[in-house]
Formats: sequence, structure tokens, C-alpha cells
Amino acid sequence: MNKSLKIYVYPYGKDDPFANVLLPPESDPKGNYASELMFKKALMKSHFVTEDPDEADLFYMPFSISPMRTDPRIDVRGIPDFVKNYITNISQKYTYWNRTGGADHFYVACHSIGKIAFNKAFVERLNVIQLVCSSTYFPSSYLPHKDASMPQVWPRNDDPPNLITSHRNKLAFFAGAVNSPVRIALLKMWGNDTEIFVHFGRLHTPYSDHLLSSKFCIHVKGFEVNTARVVDALYYGCIPIILANHYDLPFADILNWKSFSVVVNHIDIPIMKRILQGISNEEYTMLQSNVLRVRKHFQWNVPPSDFDAFYMSMYELWKRRSVVRVKLTPFVEFA
Repeated sequence: MNKSLKIYVYPYGKDDPFANVLLPPESDPKGNYASELMFKKALMKSHFVTEDPDEADLFYMPFSISPMRTDPRIDVRGIPDFVKNYITNISQKYTYWNRTGGADHFYVACHSIGKIAFNKAFVERLNVIQLVCSSTYFPSSYLPHKDASMPQVWPRNDDPPNLITSHRNKLAFFAGAVNSPVRIALLKMWGNDTEIFVHFGRLHTPYSDHLLSSKFCIHVKGFEVNTARVVDALYYGCIPIILANHYDLPFADILNWKSFSVVVNHIDIPIMKRILQGISNEEYTMLQSNVLRVRKHFQWNVPPSDFDAFYMSMYELWKRRSVVRVKLTPFVEFA
């Protein structure tokens, strides 16, 4: 992949009225939805980009969902119109979309609102590869195996903490808003437990302290399944508990999640404590050791480094490219 993958980026001008949506950010993105822009910034400076569309394996549509949300000319309700108009424009101006119906095209989105991006381009959505953070099987907007899941990562510039000194005296930890039936069930069952710390509302101590002092960190579906909590857990050496049914885990077709996390079905919330207590010391040591091994795959680096979140995302795209490259044949009219 590193030697042969080529991506053509649809051109745009700095004077484009929507340059803010198309251009990579000048500074390093921050916050929960940074992965979308970190990917774009890394790709645009990488050796994967080609100016020759005939040698391209994939075509990147560089619009970003995150800045659309805050652009008053577009707003959330206007995102489907923007995407529909964008596809219409490139299909009329260039020949590449029409060769495959967009099957060798992709876009990237980390905010969950990205699931509505193709609401007015339903047929096109069936072909386009989506590299997204919100990767639940339920909405028809995400198609496993065609699309790919990317981790939602809170960017950090410092090195991961020294875990040798951390004393993990809590069995499991969760903190977040009550915004889904699953979280309500978790609170009702374990809200007053002495070994599983479930907190809703503002914490009075640093979030990182709880991640460092817990053996397991719970990821619970809220409004959506995408969250930076999973990667936070990995960063602080806490074994993730995945409580989000039908969630296409990031890099799931590359990494064996069972080797560094615990997946618990919603209906098993009442027996979650028994499940965790049933994990032997040897199994726990193995899981945490693998957490430390895989967390490099869930970090954005500037510049990117081998096997980090950028290269893992690129490999997901590589796996979804067509083995047949379609070249345009000039049309010849016979008399």
C-alpha cells in the first residue's frame, strides 16, 4: 500500500467561495471531531496524492462536514444540498465519477451529522466509500465492508502517561450524560455500586485520574455510538468495555478487538460485574498488555508515522479499492 496507493484529490481554488470547507486546516485541529480534519491535512501532504487521475486508485472529495456545521451559508440542514450539488458539479466537469458511479470515490466525516450528508444523493451513497467515525449498522447511511470506521481521537501532543505508577483500585468507570436508554440502564443498575463507578454530570476530579485508576473503562452508546472515550481509555491504559451493539469498531478488519477490549451486549448490563470479575489476572494482564501495543494505531501524529491513525485509515481505504483500474477511452464516432 505505502508504495503503490495513489489518490486523486478533486481540485479547488483558494478563491473558491467554500474554500473553508475544501481546504485542509492551517493549524492542528482540536476537539472531539478533529480526526476528520487531521486525516485531510495528513493526506494532502502525503506521497499518496497524485496529479494524474489515470493512475489513481481512489478519488477524494475533500469537503469536510465539521466546518459545514458552523458555516451559516450551509448549516446542518444544508449539508445534503451541498453534497448533492458537489457531486453534480464534479460529474459534469470531470469524467471520473461517471466511469464507476462513484464507487472509487470517498469522503471523510467524524461528526455524527455526516450520516445525513447523502440524504439527497441516495443512489450515490450506495457506491461512495465513507470513512466515518459514526459507524453503526442501524442507519441505512452506513454499509459495512463498503464503508470503513475511523476512530474519534482527541488530539494530544504529549507522550502517553507512565502506567507503571498507576494504581487501579476501581473495577470499572464511566462518566457522561444521560442521553440514551442504555446509559439509563447502566445508571439504574450500577449507579450506587462500590466497585463500578458510574457518574452522570460534571466530575469533581480530573477525568484522566479516573481513567488511570480504573481497570476497565466503559464505552456506552449515547445519541450516537461515536465517541473519543474508547481512545481515551486506550491512551490511559484502561481496557475498554464496549457497550454499543451493532457498532463497526474502528479498524475491526485489521485489529482483533477481543484481544484488548471486552464487548458486552446491552442485555448483559445486569451481569456486567460478574463478567468482569470472571476475567482472571492472567487474562487481564494480557488485555492490558495488548492495549499498550495497539494504542499507537489510535493516535494522530504530525507528521504521520507508520501504523498510526492516518496510516491505518489509509490501509482501510486500500482494502476497499477496486483491483481493476478504469481508464477513460476516448469516444470515436463511426460514419
